[in-house]
Amino acid sequence: MTQRCIEMVIGRLVDEEFRDTFLSDPHRALGELLERGTHLTHAEIGALIATESTLWGRVAEQIDQRLQKASLKT
Repeated sequence: MTQRCIEMVIGRLVDEEFRDTFLSDPHRALGELLERGTHLTHAEIGALIATESTLWGRVAEQIDQRLQKASLKT
């Protein structure tokens, strides 16, 4: 599939709310994106799920907050 779809999913994984959903149930989180029109191959889905789960939180910590979606969690 397109590089753009993978970039969008990785961007979503930086978002705390989506990341929490992904970490608790990656198939459901990615399924919701697929239902909204994101195109991913089975190989891409497998690669996202196989990626070390702590990576996404570490990436989010390193990205300037101005580029992140604000968390509404208290």
